[in-house]
Amino acid sequence: MKKIIITVLAIVAIHFTTFAQGGGFQRQTPEEQAAKIVHVLDSAFKLTPANAGKLDTALTVLYKAQNERMKEIMAGGERPDRETMMAERKKYADARDEMIKMMITAEQFTTWKETIEPSMRPARPAGTGGGGNRQN
Repeated sequence: MKKIIITVLAIVAIHFTTFAQGGGFQRQTPEEQAAKIVHVLDSAFKLTPANAGKLDTALTVLYKAQNERMKEIMAGGERPDRETMMAERKKYADARDEMIKMMITAEQFTTWKETIEPSMRPARPAGTGGGGNRQN
């Protein structure tokens, strides 16, 4: 258990160090998104090469489909409502989770959902979000 916690903390530290050196928010390609997740899962849980390859291929296909769907939604001319976008993202996140569940144990999946996945989300740039009314 200590080994898993240390590995997770190391991955989180590497993730933030890499992000800080990256200098900004660039959209990743589907291949980069898939490779990043496979790398993190492999580092934390030592996937077999066969499972890593299968997961990389499946995630790449999933992320390509997600990108195409998002382009379709955005091409409608009007900005889609938040609920529509959230539902679409959830659909693809659930599909990704199902793929990951097939490659790791239930305990490892819990660690993924509670510790690793949240650490992979990019931080919001300063000055965004909030929702409060600013009056100057």
